[in-house]
Amino acid sequence: MTHRREKATLGGGCFWCLEAAFLELRGVTDVVPGYAGGQVAHPTYEQVCTGTTGHAEVVQVTFNPTELSFRELLTVFFALHDPTTPNRQGNDIGPQYRSIILYHNEKQRQIAEAVIRELETAGVYKAPIVTEVVPLDAFYPAEPYHHRYYQRHSWQPYCQVVIAPKLAKLRKQFSDWLAASSR
Repeated sequence: MTHRREKATLGGGCFWCLEAAFLELRGVTDVVPGYAGGQVAHPTYEQVCTGTTGHAEVVQVTFNPTELSFRELLTVFFALHDPTTPNRQGNDIGPQYRSIILYHNEKQRQIAEAVIRELETAGVYKAPIVTEVVPLDAFYPAEPYHHRYYQRHSWQPYCQVVIAPKLAKLRKQFSDWLAASSR
C-alpha cells in the first residue's frame, strides 16, 4: 500500500529547533533544514547569516497527511515559536529568523491564511501575527552538519537552553500527535 506524502516548508527561527520538534511527530517521514525565501541561488549558511540574501532558515517537512494534516503541522508550528516578532526569535535576530510559511500549493496557502485568521480572532497572541505566507520558489538544503543537529549535539548549551524546552512543550501539549518512538 502506497502512502501519499506531502511537503511543508516552514521557518520559525533557528531551523535546529523546528527540525528536532517535527521529527517527533507521527506521520512525519523526513525533516530537512535549509534556506528559502531569498534571492541568492544555493546560499551557504555563512551567507544567510549575514541577513543579506533574503533567505530564512526553514525546514522542509515530508509528512503523510492521513496521519498528520497540514493544519495540525501548522498548529504545532505556531505553538513552538513567536509569530509576532519580525525578524527575531528570542536572541536570534535577523531576517533569516523570521516567521514564514512557504506554501507548495493553493490549498496550503488557504489553510495557512485560515489558521492565522483563527489565531488572531481567538486572541492567542498579544501582538499581531507577522508570519509571511508566500509561495515556495526554491528550497536549498543546509550543509550536512546542520542535519539532525539536536540529536547529535543535545548536550550543547544552545540545545539545552533553547531546543530542549521546546521539545518538552511539544511532548506535553501535543502528546497525542507524537510518533510512538517519541512517547
